[in-house]
Amino acid sequence: MEHEEQVRRWRLMLGGAQNDGTSWTLNKTDLQIDKTLEALYDNTRQGGLGPSSPNVSRWLGDIRSYFPSSVVQVMQQDALKRLHLTQMLFEKEMLENVEADVHLVATLMTLREVIPEKTKDTARQVVQKVVDELMKKLAQPTRQAITGSLNRSARNRRPRHHEVNWHLTIQKNLQHYQPDYKTVIPETLIGYGRKRSALKEVVLCLDQSGSMGTSVVYSGIFGAVMATIPAVKTQMIAFDTAVADLTENLQDPVELLFGVQLGGGTDIQAALKYCSQIITRPTDTVLVLVTDLYEGGNPDSMRKRFTELTTASVQVIVLLALNDDGAPAYDHENAQFLANLGIPVFACSPDKFPDMMAMALSKQDIAQWAAKEDIVLKK
Repeated sequence: MEHEEQVRRWRLMLGGAQNDGTSWTLNKTDLQIDKTLEALYDNTRQGGLGPSSPNVSRWLGDIRSYFPSSVVQVMQQDALKRLHLTQMLFEKEMLENVEADVHLVATLMTLREVIPEKTKDTARQVVQKVVDELMKKLAQPTRQAITGSLNRSARNRRPRHHEVNWHLTIQKNLQHYQPDYKTVIPETLIGYGRKRSALKEVVLCLDQSGSMGTSVVYSGIFGAVMATIPAVKTQMIAFDTAVADLTENLQDPVELLFGVQLGGGTDIQAALKYCSQIITRPTDTVLVLVTDLYEGGNPDSMRKRFTELTTASVQVIVLLALNDDGAPAYDHENAQFLANLGIPVFACSPDKFPDMMAMALSKQDIAQWAAKEDIVLKK
């Protein structure tokens, strides 16, 4: 049975006619699967899904029936690339059948200006669905990691009497229990800390170039989550050759993502100049720049901006990618320059981002954290 399954899979992989060296006969269901694969991957029939919307819509339904979700997403992306089927996104029926993921959201963001009016509401619903799923998955771990880190750093070691956190103080001093007196000597006092509206400031600065699509989606989600944490003042900046402040849209992640225009050039130094202008407390600020470091503006000016920020004691972190797409392409010379400045440069997966931000906000060693997480810092 195992051998037969292997032969069946090889037949589906190779295709029929002259490509088939297995002599395997497909059953009715496998013939349908073979047709869906042939429409996309048979190199002799480019555009095999046909120009008509019903054909594409039917094909989308077929692959959802025959393949698991992870494979469906790969095939959808292959269809967009191999068969140039951007019309998949221009019909309501097709969008309703598409398996939504961050790559599709990035594609919709790229094409938002050309999507027909009749489809825009459906496109927004698709984006909303992905945003809701990501928020459900990422919000709680992010809040827990960041608020926990800030609570620890905010503890007051010299509290006044009314500021003493007696529960933590007793726990800390249990080794000083005196049996004769049946009490604990509170050698170390731990307080709740003095309340402030914001303990830290975070500036998320996003490169809008087309290659950063999925990173922008995840950055938007994390920005929206951090904006709900009272102890963190979060600002969101997006840039290409111009700079856009999207902070007001942090309350609505879908609106924020539709405010991003993927594509175009890159002027990192202009974005850094704007960020330096809105930072009011440099020593309490973490600037996370999400970019591949390919500077389309003036590289010398960009490097000068980085130097000025670090001199002002702003904690700068450069993420070459914030996604699960694998190793990104990036400018190695600029990465080396930043490494020499002591700025961490690395790619980060979404599941690592909450812990990374917690480490940064509590001023822990990011390089040490990255080594512990088997993340390679770029040079």
